[in-house]
Amino acid sequence: MRAITYDRFGGSDVLQLTDQPEPKVSSDSVLVRVRAASVNPVDWKIRAGYLDQIIDTEFPAIPGWDVAGVVERPGLDTPELAAGDEVYGYVRKDWLHGGTFAELVSAPVRTLARKPASLSFEEAAAVPLAGLTAYQTIERVGVRDGQTVLVHAAAGGVGQFAVQILRARGARVIGTASARNHEHLRGLGAEPVEYGDGLVERVRALAPQGVDVVLDYGSDDLVPTTRAVLADGGTVASIVDTAARDELGGHYVWVRPSTTDLDALTRLIDDGAVKVDVAQVFDLADAAAAHDLVAEGHVRGKVVVRV
Repeated sequence: MRAITYDRFGGSDVLQLTDQPEPKVSSDSVLVRVRAASVNPVDWKIRAGYLDQIIDTEFPAIPGWDVAGVVERPGLDTPELAAGDEVYGYVRKDWLHGGTFAELVSAPVRTLARKPASLSFEEAAAVPLAGLTAYQTIERVGVRDGQTVLVHAAAGGVGQFAVQILRARGARVIGTASARNHEHLRGLGAEPVEYGDGLVERVRALAPQGVDVVLDYGSDDLVPTTRAVLADGGTVASIVDTAARDELGGHYVWVRPSTTDLDALTRLIDDGAVKVDVAQVFDLADAAAAHDLVAEGHVRGKVVVRV
C-alpha cells in the first residue's frame, strides 16, 4: 500500500511516499480503507521528535491520528462494525508506527465511530482529534446552560469546535482571537476579544462579574489572566499549560480516543449545531506541504490530506 513514512525525526523533508505492507488486524480492530486524514499541530511535533520522551516510535513510522474511511475488513471480534461501514476516528495507539497517512490503517474499534452522514470524508477527517479535544475539555469542567465561558484561541482548530459545542449547551462564549478572525467568531456565536495588552479589561467589560469557566487552547499568560477574570467558584481547563491544574486548581486535559464522545459529536454535526471548517485539502504525496502549512500556525480551519 502507499503510505507517507519517516525513518528518523526531523523537518518535513523526512516525510516520503513509500510502499508499505498491509497492516495486520488484531481481534478488536478493523482494517479501514482511508479516504482522508487531517493534520494537527501534534503531528509535526511528533515528527520533529518533541514527544519522544513520552511516546515510543517504531521506524519507519506512518504519521497521522485522524481518519475517515470505509471498513475494509473487520477483526475477529468486532461486532460494532462491518465491512462497508463509513467511519471516522482518532486512531491513537500506544506507540507510533501505523498511522493514518496511508491507503489502509488498522484501527481499534474503541477509536472509531460511524461517520456523520452530513459530512464528506474530507470534512469528517477534520473532526476527531480537534473535536474530541474540545468536547472532552467541556465535559471535564461540566459547562452548564447560562454560564459564561472564556475560550482562548477560539478561532483555532480546537477553539472553533469548542465555541459551537458551548453554544449548543446554552453557554455564553467570549473568545480570544486576532482581529482578522473576529467576524468569523461572531458567525459561530462567540463575542470576540483581541489578544494582547488590555485583554483583562476587554473581558471584564463584557463580563463585569467575571467568567464562570476559562478554556485554554493557546494562551501566553494563562495564570495572571485567569486570576483576573475568573469569578469566585469558577474553574479552568487547558490542553497546553499544566499550570491550569498545578497553580489554578483546574484541569489539564490530554485528549483520549472515545467512540461515545465521537457519537456525541456526530449528533451535534448532523443536527446542524456544529459545522466543520476545512481550510485546504492536499493529495497524499503532498503531505510534507500539509505539515508545513500547519506548522506555520496561521491557517484557520483544518488541513486535510486526501488518500
